[in-house]
Amino acid sequence: MSITRPRLPTVQQPPQDPRPLRGRLVELARFGMVGGLSAVVDIGGCNLLVYAASVDQLVAKSLSTVAATFVAYFGNRLWTYRRTPRTAGVAREYLTFFALNGVGLLISLACVLFTRSVLDLNGPLAYNLSANVVGMGLGTAFRYWSYRRWVFVSGTSPGSADPGHRRSL
Repeated sequence: MSITRPRLPTVQQPPQDPRPLRGRLVELARFGMVGGLSAVVDIGGCNLLVYAASVDQLVAKSLSTVAATFVAYFGNRLWTYRRTPRTAGVAREYLTFFALNGVGLLISLACVLFTRSVLDLNGPLAYNLSANVVGMGLGTAFRYWSYRRWVFVSGTSPGSADPGHRRSL
């Protein structure tokens, strides 16, 4: 009589990202350079609108972010993620990109509103720190994560069991 041991279920490991660390660092550096150019458009645009054209701070930040979004999309699509195949048509990819930038904008606007309404700080330094340092920093972290997850998706998505699987919104 032989004794059989019960089989334990096997644990599947999540797939590893096929790109090595160096490729990820190059991607992050390019993302940062495109983001730097977009930041110049955003920061310069909102300050020009607020302090040279007397536009409301929230409106100015919204308009400058829209302009920076165009720069960021084309810079990221044509340079940072140029080797990443499209997950959808150009229009859907851009609309997803734009929607995610809208979330980044809301993060930045929330920082401005908090500074104006809760802290009651309204000067140029308070505005720039809240909108262009804290808000932009938090928004940039969100955008980097969300672009890789939903816009410029590599061959496998984190947590997907099927290498051909791509996430969608």
